[in-house]
Amino acid sequence: MNAQGALGRYGEDLAARTLRNAGLTVLARNWRCGRRGEIDILATEGDALVVCEVKTRREGRYQPPTAALTGDKITRLRTLAERWTAEHGGAPPGGVRIDLVGVTLPVRGAARVEHLRGVA
Repeated sequence: MNAQGALGRYGEDLAARTLRNAGLTVLARNWRCGRRGEIDILATEGDALVVCEVKTRREGRYQPPTAALTGDKITRLRTLAERWTAEHGGAPPGGVRIDLVGVTLPVRGAARVEHLRGVA
């Protein structure tokens, strides 16, 4: 695994832990749907399915991770969520929500994790 892959994996590990600590149940990580793409984390909160995009950045190098969710990415996540629900018994009673977890790694100190609910 290259450095960027390791950084992303570390961010996803922190994101999954943050979601669990917030009471969500993680169902799957890195769920792939052929060439259509990947959902970083699928979880449930109550009776809602949560599709979670994780963005990890080193501090100061790029825009903040929370600014990295584009319209195209949201459309792709919605399409992937439809595929997931079709393969897993349909949409849950609480519907489907798209969340973003932004992980920022400072030069020194602990990572900052920000969970934004219902970004799309």
